[in-house]
Amino acid sequence: MNSELIVSGIRVYIDGDGPETIVMLHGWPDTYEIWERQVEHFKNTHRCVRFTLPGFDDPHTRGFSVSEVVELILGVVNAVSPNSKVTLMLHDWGCLFGFHFAALYADKVAQVVAVDVGDANSPAFSRQLSWRAKLAIFAYQMPLALTWYMKGAVGNYVARSIAKFLRCKAGQANIHAGMSFPYAMRWMGALGGLNVLAGPTQLECPIFYAYGRYKPFQFQSEEWLQRLSATAGCKVQAFKASHWVMVDCAEQFNNAVSEWFALKI
Repeated sequence: MNSELIVSGIRVYIDGDGPETIVMLHGWPDTYEIWERQVEHFKNTHRCVRFTLPGFDDPHTRGFSVSEVVELILGVVNAVSPNSKVTLMLHDWGCLFGFHFAALYADKVAQVVAVDVGDANSPAFSRQLSWRAKLAIFAYQMPLALTWYMKGAVGNYVARSIAKFLRCKAGQANIHAGMSFPYAMRWMGALGGLNVLAGPTQLECPIFYAYGRYKPFQFQSEEWLQRLSATAGCKVQAFKASHWVMVDCAEQFNNAVSEWFALKI
């Protein structure tokens, strides 16, 4: 069963009619479409719920604070699963916003599947990063932060050029500077900044964490991976993939998550 609904002006797509609901949150520079292979796989057993993060489909967006993004997620979860907890499936910025939501609304979240961004706002992660990795992160994230202030043709060109260099999966025509507001939050404190964000270390629900090996640096600390691996009900799995594990290794990722789900029945 496929259906759509509107929550706070955002179009929400629902596929499948299984007894449990998966809410999927993407990152930069993607839209709800990045989860196509997951929907194809999980709609036979679950209800798959997707939407594009606010502003990611609007090049003239004003940007959205952490609290506004979390309020939207809450509205979607309440609309699609008012009486049952959901599974969050997260990637990139979707991880950061999703972890915060799960920490604030633990009564709404049964478990979390996170892809390639873990405890990236933790002291352990900062300590682990080499100066080369810190420089590389700054070298692409700061220009993206600036594109949000530029907007227009120049901002779009810079954002698309960075996305091309990083081998992002989104089509160039769909990438615009308006998507960059999370980076402006990160580096310039725009829209209230990100200091309020809770990380995965603050969650008590089970977590499946997938990350790609084929990258110049990681977005999680080894300390957190070891702790997560030793936690009952949780799982860590590395894939021969880039940052977009769920695209590069879709079949392996989907099967691994399904197996993890089955262990929890």
